[in-house]
Amino acid sequence: MGLPANRRILTWFEGKWHEGNVPIMGSADHGTWLGTLVFDGARWFDGVTPDLDRHCARMNNSAAALGLNPPMSTEDIVALAEDGCAQFDGETALYIRPMAWSTQGGPGVVDPDPESTRFALAIEEIAMPSEDRTATLTTTSFVRPTLASATVNAKAACLYPNNQRMLKEAQAKGFSNVIACDQLGNVAETATSNIWMVKDGVYFTPIPNGCFLNGITRQRVLKLLRDNGEKAFETVLTLDDFRAADEIFMTGNLSKVQAAVKFEDRELEQGPKTRLARKMYFDWAYA
Repeated sequence: MGLPANRRILTWFEGKWHEGNVPIMGSADHGTWLGTLVFDGARWFDGVTPDLDRHCARMNNSAAALGLNPPMSTEDIVALAEDGCAQFDGETALYIRPMAWSTQGGPGVVDPDPESTRFALAIEEIAMPSEDRTATLTTTSFVRPTLASATVNAKAACLYPNNQRMLKEAQAKGFSNVIACDQLGNVAETATSNIWMVKDGVYFTPIPNGCFLNGITRQRVLKLLRDNGEKAFETVLTLDDFRAADEIFMTGNLSKVQAAVKFEDRELEQGPKTRLARKMYFDWAYA
């Protein structure tokens, strides 16, 4: 999804709000050249900010996972985000992105100095994708890393080049996204979000195994489905399971619930169970 160049961006940095995409990192900041930056994403739309507190808390948890000091309490980040959202026109949906990074190295230079952690919060206009905005999926030659080889327990910027090359591979094949596997060949997620399938009216999603984030929207949808009497299971899934699925959809902060209408050469419907999951999410968000 391309973003309009003239979208409004509001950035909180060094104690005040700034208009636009302001510079926040120096050329010698540890986060700039050694990749110690974490972030999270939340949404404002139609006056609601679903799970904003959980997204802000996860940003602090990600900072701690990279050896940084959480820069601000979760409650203060939530209050700051709400203040920033109130400064927009209330018409266009917003993407709320708290970020933290280190400016100095520790004793080994490559390791970060926890005391040097800095913080910024960017809020930008990004419309909510409609129900009709769907994805097409393919496989990828790249895999998700493990905790032994990468900081997969954090929403860390340094992880995203691996996802980006998955997307480039998909686009070269004429698809919009991929189904990515773990190092054992089991399905993990897409390059941008958690993944689900429906078979014979039952929901399935990969069980978190430490190689991908157990997404906040994923957790919310799973709870809503179960609370409303739907059969929804976390389990080990293979690519062949998805090849035989009746429906496939994704959950993530940017789009919330998005259907996939093609996997490899197989066309799929945006089926009733996908629409139900989406409806349950937005009904909960607006309640």
